[in-house]
Amino acid sequence: MTALLLAPVLLQMVAMAFDEGVFHRRRGLPRWERIGHPLDTATVALAYAWLVFTSPTTPHALPIYVALSVFSCLFVTKDEFVHAKVCSPAEGWLHSVLFVLHPVVFLAFGLLWWRGDAAWILRGQLVMTVLFALYQVFYWSVFWNPNPRTPAR
Repeated sequence: MTALLLAPVLLQMVAMAFDEGVFHRRRGLPRWERIGHPLDTATVALAYAWLVFTSPTTPHALPIYVALSVFSCLFVTKDEFVHAKVCSPAEGWLHSVLFVLHPVVFLAFGLLWWRGDAAWILRGQLVMTVLFALYQVFYWSVFWNPNPRTPAR
């Protein structure tokens, strides 16, 4: 059962790696996306942190997790007005796949949390999500060079 629940998580990871590693690097990110994408990741990390640090038996634990998940699912769509202008059709399609996977992944982690048998997976996912947010902040604000003819900032 755990492997089945982790299948959409792995698909999301592959899709995110492709989006970041191919599309974002190919076109670069305007300032709003360089700020917005780490914020997207922070909403995900917040929901995962709730799972890691809260017992499913805590009063209102499940409704709070659902609220955090719904907020994240809505929040990640904020850049679509920008994306409509700057993304290729292929990148737009990949974003739609990510939007479909986003709530499915929250559901999968919520079920693992509720069952209580995969705390190490949730902790690992939280760590990977925080590391990804740090990568997004540092790569796109420190290391990314929009003009390769000049030295990086």
